[in-house]
Amino acid sequence: MMRASIWIGAIGVFALASAVPASAQGMMQHVDLASPEMASAEMTRTDVEAAIASATSLQPADLAGKKLSGLDLSGLDFSGAILRGARLNKTKLRDAKLDRAILDQAWLVEADLSRASLTSASIFAAQMQRATLDGANLSGARITADLTGARLVGALLTGANLSAEDLTSPYAVTWNTTTATNGAHTLTAVARDAAGNTTTSAAVTVTVQNDTTPPTVSVSAPANNAIIAGSISVSATASDNVGVVGVQFKLDGANLSTE
Repeated sequence: MMRASIWIGAIGVFALASAVPASAQGMMQHVDLASPEMASAEMTRTDVEAAIASATSLQPADLAGKKLSGLDLSGLDFSGAILRGARLNKTKLRDAKLDRAILDQAWLVEADLSRASLTSASIFAAQMQRATLDGANLSGARITADLTGARLVGALLTGANLSAEDLTSPYAVTWNTTTATNGAHTLTAVARDAAGNTTTSAAVTVTVQNDTTPPTVSVSAPANNAIIAGSISVSATASDNVGVVGVQFKLDGANLSTE
């Protein structure tokens, strides 16, 4: 049986909210960050450092299922570590090395992974709502995470999966281009057969050009500091690089009329 996955590369850097396959959607849950299960930590940074220090190439640090929420673990080297199912909600992992780390089903809600390196990491069915990954390097990572509300400004995802592997023909994936920066990006597809042989398609270059420029607007009448009474006409002028679709007038912050 032939299987296919869609990969995306970037000319430059861009942000991406990865698709979540149907098989993983059942694992995406509401996270109560006030609960002890999600907000507590059973280890200190010193404990984590000791676990990392005792790891070897044959026996990586095993922190699977550990409660590490709220800790400051910035700068630590978790390369190859097993963090499957770990609780890392609101944990600071700035500049941390998580290359080849296993973060499947991990909880990283509101975690700060700014400038972290997660190259070739496995991040399957992870909870990463509202996480910060500004400047992070996820090149080659396998990502099928809930990234609702996450920040990926300047994140590098060259070679990162755009979706989980599609097992049914015709092979397709939906890509929300509003999560990517405007500019050139490259798309490729990787097909795999039952024997594990893979072939990568020729790259297709596309240019994302979503409208990100807000309109300009100004009140044209009445004039600023005018003294008014009775019923008056309030007017405005507005313009946009694509087109204005509506103007909402407000009085002291509340709607004065319908749009």
